This record gives sequence, C-alpha cells and structure tokens, in this order.
Amino acid sequence: MEEMVFGRRYRAIEKIGSGGMAEVYKAVDEVLGRTVAVKVLHPRYASEPNFVARFRQEAQAAANLSHPSIVNIYDWGRDDETYYIVMEYVNGTDLKSLVERNGALDPIKVAEYGIQVCSALAVAHGYDVIHRDIKPHNIVITPDGTVKVMDFGIARAGNTTMTQTGSVLGTAQYISPEQAQGRALGPASDLYSLGVTLYELATGRLPFDADTPVAVALKQVNEEPIPPRQIRASIPASLEAVIMKAMRKNPAERYQSATEMRDDLRRVVNGAPVAVSEPPAYADQTSVMPAVERAERQRIATAPPLRQVPQRRVQPWVWVLIAAVVLLGGLGVAWGLGAFGTSTVAIPTVLGMTEQEATSLIVSQSLIVGSVTTDNSDAYELGQIMRQDPSAGRRVKKGTAVNLVISAGVAQVKVPPVVGMTEGDAITTIEGANLVVALPVLREFSKSVPEGQVISCEPTAGASVPKGSKVTIVVSKGTELAKVPDVVGKKQAAAEAAIKAAGFKVKVTQDFSDTIPSGTVISQTPDANVSVDAGSTITIVVSKGPGTVVLPDVTSMTEADATSELKGLGLKVTVIYEVSPDVGVVINQDPLPTTPVTKGSTVTIKVGKAP
Repeated sequence: MEEMVFGRRYRAIEKIGSGGMAEVYKAVDEVLGRTVAVKVLHPRYASEPNFVARFRQEAQAAANLSHPSIVNIYDWGRDDETYYIVMEYVNGTDLKSLVERNGALDPIKVAEYGIQVCSALAVAHGYDVIHRDIKPHNIVITPDGTVKVMDFGIARAGNTTMTQTGSVLGTAQYISPEQAQGRALGPASDLYSLGVTLYELATGRLPFDADTPVAVALKQVNEEPIPPRQIRASIPASLEAVIMKAMRKNPAERYQSATEMRDDLRRVVNGAPVAVSEPPAYADQTSVMPAVERAERQRIATAPPLRQVPQRRVQPWVWVLIAAVVLLGGLGVAWGLGAFGTSTVAIPTVLGMTEQEATSLIVSQSLIVGSVTTDNSDAYELGQIMRQDPSAGRRVKKGTAVNLVISAGVAQVKVPPVVGMTEGDAITTIEGANLVVALPVLREFSKSVPEGQVISCEPTAGASVPKGSKVTIVVSKGTELAKVPDVVGKKQAAAEAAIKAAGFKVKVTQDFSDTIPSGTVISQTPDANVSVDAGSTITIVVSKGPGTVVLPDVTSMTEADATSELKGLGLKVTVIYEVSPDVGVVINQDPLPTTPVTKGSTVTIKVGKAP
C-alpha cells in the first residue's frame, strides 16, 4: 500500500474498509503512539460546500460524545482536498457479519445489545445528534462483549437521507418511513432503525426486502412487518412487543426516547412485563407518497375498468350477528373505561415534564404522586422527569401512586491531576474520568517541563465539572532552541544588541590583544551558528588593546608604591629582600627600567632590609 500520512501525524498501515462515502484505514498516531482508525472521505465530496460545512459541524458535534458504547472521535482535518476523521480503532465483529455467519442470535443477547445501543443513542440525542444510519453494519461487538456504535454524525454529514426524483439514497432496509419520505428526522427515526436491527438479529432476516432500494423504501412506508414470533417462536413476547413498538409507522407511537426503549429492553432481560401499549386506531392515515408510489397509483387509475361482480343479498341473520358483536365490543370498551364500576385509568407519560407539569397531569387522571427522587441523567435536562413508575400506558386503579424520578442534570465528576504526565497517559486518565480532551491539544515551549509532558490543564485538577465536559491540556514542546549569532569582530555595543535580539543574555569579559582594537569582540562562547536553549547566556571577550608595556623605573620607591604601579600596568611582582641601609626602599629591579615587557609577565624587585 502506498504510504499515506494524514495531518503530518496519522500514518496509514492497512486499508480495513470501503464504502460509498469513504475509505477506512488502520493507522498509527505517531505523536501518541496509539493505533487509530482514519476515515478518508471520497474526493468528490470536497467540492460540495454544503457537504463540507455539514461535515465540519457534525464532526465537531460527534467529538463531544463520550460514552463507552460510542466510538470516540479524536480528531478531524483536511489534507489538500481530502477530508478525514480520526477515531478510536475497535477490534471486534460487526453484528451484520455475526448474523450472516451464525444466523439468528439468542433473544436475550439481542436485548442486551439493544440496551447498550440505546444508552449510546440517549447520549447522542441529548446533544441533538441524530445518527441516521443505525444498522448492524455500524454496531461492533468487542471480544469482551461491549457494543460500539460507529459513524455518529458522519451519516448526517453525508446526507444519506436526501431524495432525488423519488429515489431513496442510503441503506433502505433500515431507514424509517419519515426518512424514506425525506422528512425532518428526530430521535424516533434512530429508534425505528434500531427496531429493524433487533428484528434482524432476533429472526435472522430483514422485515422488508425487495429488488431495489425504492421498493424497500415503499414497504417501509406502507407495509407492516410480520411479527417476529411468527418467524421464530422462541422469541419472548416481550421482545416482540418492544421491536414492534419501535417499528410503528407513526413516530409519535414509537418510544419517545432511547432511555424509555432501554428500560423496556432491561425488562425483557429481567423477565418483567414491558410497558408497551396498543397503538391508537386512525380512520384515515394519510402519508406523503414518494414519486414512484404516486406513479404506480396513476397507472392503476388509468387502467381499463374491472367488471363488477354482482353483489349477493346479505341474509338477515348476518346483520343480527354483526349487531351483537358491535354491542358486545362496546360493552367491553365501556367496562374498560370504568362505566360499570371499575375504577381503572391509563397511566399518562410525564417524561420530560417539570415536576409541576407532571403533578398536574397525574392528578387530572385521578391518580396521585408517589415518591419523588432525583438522579443524574445525560438525556434529560435538570428538573425534567426522567423516569416514572408505573410506566406510561398501563391501566391501574384510580388513586394509584405514580413514583417520579427527577433529573439532577449531568453527573458531576472531578478533573483528575494530569500535570507532569505524558500526553498519552493524560488523555487516558481524562477519558477514564468520563471527560473529553479538547482538540487540538495545545503545545508550548518549557524550560522546566520535559518535552511530551503536560504543563497545565483547564479546568484545573480537582474542579467539579459535568460528565463529558472538555478539558484543555497544554503539553511541553521542550526547551526552545535558537541559533547563536556571529558577533566576533563587532564593537561591544553592537555585539550585545545582536545577542539580545536573538533571545539570549550576555556576559562580557575583557582581555588584552595586540591585534584586536580596544572595545572589539575577540571571541564568543558558544560559537556562532550553534543552536542552544533560547534565553541562555552568551559570553563574549572584548579587547583591552595591546598587551606590552615599557617597564618604569621603580627604584627608590617604597615597596608598596612600586608594587602598586607595576600591577597597575598588568604585571606580576616578586619581592626579594636584601640587607641595605635603605630599609623598605626598592634598591634594584629586573628587568631594568625602559625594557618592553608583556603584560602579565613578572618583574622582580629587591627591597632593602635591616641587618
């Protein structure tokens, strides 16, 4: 494979997937040294401004999602005309491959997989991110049984639901009726697709299939699926009820949140009754038909009229039987509504309401409010009802207590201490605390913190923040290096200015020179053009001028005066004492006066002393 590096950081090592919108590569993050997956979008999308804008927006939105069942998005960017997304590399098997290889799965295992997918969708929907392409291909099971949902935000960026002259682009076997018709989508669309996925996992077959995507889409809009238990009798009735509710044509009749569907799937796993009510009947269900269906009806309308079949006269006893059935049915409905002394009412749904709104609705239905507790929630805002018991739709006696759980908002977690850690360890620690590392990671030079270690983080360690919040870390780039300027031969003032301008400090020493004029730089340390730590000290040696002097006559001077004069000329002095009447006076010197000598050389003087 031709070597490819994205963002000067992610080196592709293997192609692991390909689709109509992108190709996926296994790659190595050469900064952190970890294995990642890089999804590279096909070049034709780069020329579409609307697509690029959606891609950027959705990649950023998906990067905010943090959940064990959501494949993390680490980074995204552009190389020339290529857009790419860097995500967590997941080692596992997608559910489509699992069903194709093994057939229908164990129903309880199907429900357990659905619970994890619902948990992931609850987080995504809380951020207003609609997946739009939930299907077994995008759900991976890791070796430890963890579900990983892939491609959050990417399907929406690619606009898989757009219609074109009545044709549906996308995975038609899994799209919702409203998606097939090109309508606005909400969380209920993802739940419909999840229902189709669970149907396939439990039965081993798709609920709707045909020769073309358009034909499949028409079935999604107009046909009801065969109940799963008619295909596989071992499927629990409770699981069938959950799947059929998720796949109702009208979004308002499906589960209203992924959390609600997850709760019912948990009841399936626990063997408890599910909270699924019968869908209301509609005398006239009208929907917008795709162009293909309209054309088909027009063809039928213009076909030659069919010959009418003579109607047979209905026997009188048939009318009597019909009237009896209608009467008995009406009595049954009246009984259920409490007309004959029964005092049962249907539990209303109060999820998403405030406590005051929920209380008002519950009391209006001749029920009472039971216990009111709080819990953290990623799906419901602070103060909203997140759970109720009994669940909506169940018929109970009037006066029954409805217990409420109110959302306390997203759980608060503490920012872990990461200063001093390596970048990789810091990211792992932050993600392990249910937080997200803000991208891109900031980098600064530091003299005190080694390269690759965290200098600081914001919010600081110990701060309490909502789960899923972003944490910005600053990583050391090591000590900044700078090139030492060449100042040899320059005057001292000019040399100091050049060194300071390059970001260094200056230390000046002096020495004699017979060849370098006084005030000129003789040498420097470190040498010119060497790269050293910025801000370090450069030492320069400045000439003091020639290094020879003519020896003065110091005889007849006192020892102290002679020594002072000679040292002032840069000479060294050795004293020899000799008996003389001139005590304390120089009586001789070597070399003799007027002799040229080198500065730093030694002059010997003889000083008289008493016998």
